[in-house]
Amino acid sequence: MTEIVLMSDPKVAAVPVQECGERLMDVRRGSQLLVDERKWQDSAGAFAHLREGVLDRLLAAQAQLPGGLRLLYVEGYRPPALQRRYFDEYAAGLRADHPEWAAEQVHSMASRYVSPPGVAPHSAGAAVDLTLADADGRELDLGTRMNATPEESAGACYTRAEHISDEARSHRAVLSTALTAAGLVNYPTEWWHWSYGDRYWALGTGAAAAHYGPVELT
Repeated sequence: MTEIVLMSDPKVAAVPVQECGERLMDVRRGSQLLVDERKWQDSAGAFAHLREGVLDRLLAAQAQLPGGLRLLYVEGYRPPALQRRYFDEYAAGLRADHPEWAAEQVHSMASRYVSPPGVAPHSAGAAVDLTLADADGRELDLGTRMNATPEESAGACYTRAEHISDEARSHRAVLSTALTAAGLVNYPTEWWHWSYGDRYWALGTGAAAAHYGPVELT
């Protein structure tokens, strides 16, 4: 994809899902990922789960990082009900700030930051929000805080934003190189959001179908 395709684009929803039934794994158990617990209150531990194939690829990406750097995992799986709440709340804020926008525009603009529930990679256990840390676990500068909105960051949350420091741009490049090599794709409006096996991944890579659809954590 050479242009930014938003999650709200009908092309994303049109991608078929051939659910493979792969289980959700707790990334805190037995893996070497550095896990940040800032999402604990939002998802009561659900945040620490990913499909097994996604976790395998994260570990492969971490092995490719330069010495002294680590992936800092922030959030993976998000229950469908929580995803809907996030989307509805953000869309309501946009609607209040822009009463002149039609419903379709609100939906589209909201999808820059929160995926529509029906296609959300997080609810399939296919997406991860993450950043880089040093060997001591200190978070590195990637240009914005994690989960900065387009409004708050004046667009600096976009992966290829130009108005960030050279250091932040370099860190983003390191993160992108490792994750892309491991088979994940980025959502271009959020430098921290990467996924594998979901509809957006399938659209971006030309796969015939997504491997993972929405799932409930049991």
